[in-house]
Amino acid sequence: MRRAYVIGTCDTKGVELAFVRDCLEREGTRTRLVDVGTRQSPGMADVAPDEVAMAHPDGAAAVFVDDRGQAVAAMADALRRWLPDRDDLAGVVGLGGSGGTALICPALRALDVGVPKLMVSTVASGQVGQYVGGSDITMMYSVTDVAGLNRVSRKVLANAAAAMAGMVNSASEEQGDDRPALGLTMFGVTTACVDAVRSKMEDRYDCLVFHATGTGGAAMEKLADSGLVDGLIDLTTTEIADLLVGGIFPASDDRLGAPARGPLPYVGSCGALDMVNFGPVSEVPEPYRKRLLYAHNPQVTLMRTTPDENVRIGTFIGERLNRMSGPVCFLLPEGGISALDAPGQPFWDPEADQALFEAIERTVRLGAHHSVLRLPHHINDEQFAQAVVAAFEEIQR
Repeated sequence: MRRAYVIGTCDTKGVELAFVRDCLEREGTRTRLVDVGTRQSPGMADVAPDEVAMAHPDGAAAVFVDDRGQAVAAMADALRRWLPDRDDLAGVVGLGGSGGTALICPALRALDVGVPKLMVSTVASGQVGQYVGGSDITMMYSVTDVAGLNRVSRKVLANAAAAMAGMVNSASEEQGDDRPALGLTMFGVTTACVDAVRSKMEDRYDCLVFHATGTGGAAMEKLADSGLVDGLIDLTTTEIADLLVGGIFPASDDRLGAPARGPLPYVGSCGALDMVNFGPVSEVPEPYRKRLLYAHNPQVTLMRTTPDENVRIGTFIGERLNRMSGPVCFLLPEGGISALDAPGQPFWDPEADQALFEAIERTVRLGAHHSVLRLPHHINDEQFAQAVVAAFEEIQR
């Protein structure tokens, strides 16, 4: 029997958790109340903290310690390991303040994309990227603190329960699509390339395009880890530049990790590695104020990467390509790597591009299933898109 899991710390949020559980039951949704508290348990939950804590690699003793921060971190680890193995899980609604949100969200991120996940949190109106990551967690701001029931919290929590019941009980079925799924990465300055590749492949593949703004690459790789894509055409690896140079759209250090964990066919390129993203011009860090900057829009300022930075970026990419277990082809567009990196455009810098290309070529261990190809085209040229499609078809054989 499929159930909605209601998760939180019963020692501090027991009344609110019971309220959400009861709302779900009234909606006709079966539930399991899971207590992840690290203090004395009131014994009201269907799943006691001890059961969850046993999933920790070092057992429950690692969770129930005197240091609260250590205990919460250990319980988060235990919950992350315990939750995905539940065979009756239909969806999850979590309740928490900053600590509870940090405890519960890693477990929500560990669930497959498509499993309903809702986190009612006091921090949901702020920067939530660290909690959501590349997953499909729905964050709901609690408005008042999760500290008792009142005229506001009752309405918010009832809405959360209704939302979870709707997701869990939805009668809609996923539309069938027997085409294999491909993950593609795109930025505004590589749109022409990705659109051309997609138009050439969408009759045979279900093309899933991800915006390379830090979470885009993570979301694509989350789907890869979940077995929901059959190949990657990762043309816009710009998030790696932000990671290494300090921009606002950075990849995580796990970028390019999914194709190392599973033998997915991988075609990649250097899309938008000529730039690092910052906020408005006034917010560009002081050490970079005298660099070559370009105002992409009032909210985003781009900084041209240097040859030295591109050596670091290229080495990072090459090392990650070496770890991939499936067939790999990485394409180097000598005519420019973004719409701004072309003759007459503000970021045109063949020397910087050359440093990037050489670092990749120097680092990658070539073999029967790993190749790096230089092409005399701009990344947004039609000929480059044709080469991308041909490369993917070749490594698929």
